[in-house]
Amino acid sequence: MATTPDFIEFVCECVDGCGTVRHKKMFGEYMVYVDDKPVLLVCDNTVYVKILPELSKTMSQAERGTPYDGAKEHYILDMENAELVKETISILKAVTPLPKKRSKKQ
Repeated sequence: MATTPDFIEFVCECVDGCGTVRHKKMFGEYMVYVDDKPVLLVCDNTVYVKILPELSKTMSQAERGTPYDGAKEHYILDMENAELVKETISILKAVTPLPKKRSKKQ
């Protein structure tokens, strides 16, 4: 089951106010960017966050799962918990680098 357009819009609305939010469809699922940093992976209407040492305290009670076969385990972010979402995004923005620009093939 792929992520529905309604769900990705819901996720973006929940993150609104944390910075400039956009999403990009990738392989049938979505990456959510905040201030151009890739912070959330959305697969099958579930929001995944990379497991990082900086998030260990904040996400200590979070469920874990894999977004797709062969992927590393991620935290599952409860989008209904607005305080947790804002705190998680704040930490991720601080530790996530901007993606490197790729040169176009000629």
